[in-house]
Amino acid sequence: MDSLPAILTSSAVAIPENPALVFRNRPIPYAELDEWVRRTAAGLQLLGVRGGDRVALLAGNVPEFVYAFLGTLSLGAVAVPLDVELTPEDLGYILSDCGARVVAAQMDLLPPVLAIRDRVPSIEHVLVMGPPPTPRGTQSFDELLDRSVGERSALDFNRDDLAMLTYTAGSTETPRGVMLTHENLLAALRQYSDVSALSLKEVDVALIVLPLSSRFAHNVLLGTALEKGATILLVERFDPDETLALIQENEVTALFGTPAMFRSWLETAESLQVDLSSVRLALSTLAPAPVAVVEGFRRRFGQTIWSAYGLPEAGSVLTTTALGAAEPTGSIGLPAPGLDVRLVGERGEDVEDGDPGEIIVRGPSVASGYWNSPEQTEAMFADGWFRTGDLAYRDEEGYLFLVGRKIDVIRVSGFNVFPREVENVLMRHPKVAACT
Repeated sequence: MDSLPAILTSSAVAIPENPALVFRNRPIPYAELDEWVRRTAAGLQLLGVRGGDRVALLAGNVPEFVYAFLGTLSLGAVAVPLDVELTPEDLGYILSDCGARVVAAQMDLLPPVLAIRDRVPSIEHVLVMGPPPTPRGTQSFDELLDRSVGERSALDFNRDDLAMLTYTAGSTETPRGVMLTHENLLAALRQYSDVSALSLKEVDVALIVLPLSSRFAHNVLLGTALEKGATILLVERFDPDETLALIQENEVTALFGTPAMFRSWLETAESLQVDLSSVRLALSTLAPAPVAVVEGFRRRFGQTIWSAYGLPEAGSVLTTTALGAAEPTGSIGLPAPGLDVRLVGERGEDVEDGDPGEIIVRGPSVASGYWNSPEQTEAMFADGWFRTGDLAYRDEEGYLFLVGRKIDVIRVSGFNVFPREVENVLMRHPKVAACT
């Protein structure tokens, strides 16, 4: 397949009536989802969107995000998913920096867009996801789909063409746009799917309560589910009671969340009669779940919580504990298939096992650089390797353990002290629930 929309179309042909999405108890079959994506692409064309144009998406976990994201990619245009919790200042900076021609936003997220629109001259159209009427100077996303034809024009774009800009502030003062091609997105899918313990199946029902605006959700989880023909249960906000009920009602088989989410699920389940026997896959993103949560989940539900570590620049799953025979406590696991991962010192030399070094990575999912930031690109990307800025050490079995950020290392009496070491000590105290 050449793109994520092509993956959807293939599944729509093979399993047209199978539910692709379930949202607010309404199933959206694969054929219907493919049609909505086609109509979105056609509607964007009516607005003059062409290959390379940037389309910014400001929406939560709603089907319209999926329509707009895949519809944009299918035109050869560039999708710019935006964090719904961006400050107005960062939102204005990103829309200006990427030169967004179209902004598609949910009605309740619209005010900051309208407030800064006059300061971003590239914006020609603001599409509102929600029931009409829409504010003056905007257009209804639904009405645009109603006006559009079912078939989009065939546009040529290559795997190496830019598909997405995902902005990350990290430890920098201003957000940076990570440039990802169609090949980068497909490679990230392959890296995930090649880990057998994490791969989805057609019979799976995957809960997505993680923000769709995150690359892990809209690329890896969404893309993998569409490729395998699985069903995605879209949940708009995280509430432990509500999501546990949805997991049982919908017989969810694949559960994805942050360490804090898994902690909340476990704590809530202690006071409720919760049955999670349908779940066969649980994956913690952002960071490994605390040891107490992992052990409690296994004891309460008989389920292992795998973890995945990744960065937008280097693939959403850079390492995972779902590889290998062991489950070392506190590890971020082994490198995902198709990636080269090294730990290097200040001069770029490989460090010995047990010594901390900066994680650098090379592979087909690694971005080409930062949008409009040649100096940052030169500093962070060299000879195909991306410098993550994260420090880790490797044990004798090859498992990696994060110790902190390179810029956060504390010098005490001539020794390096890593924040993760301090956090691990604090987490051992029974009265400490979380440490970040």
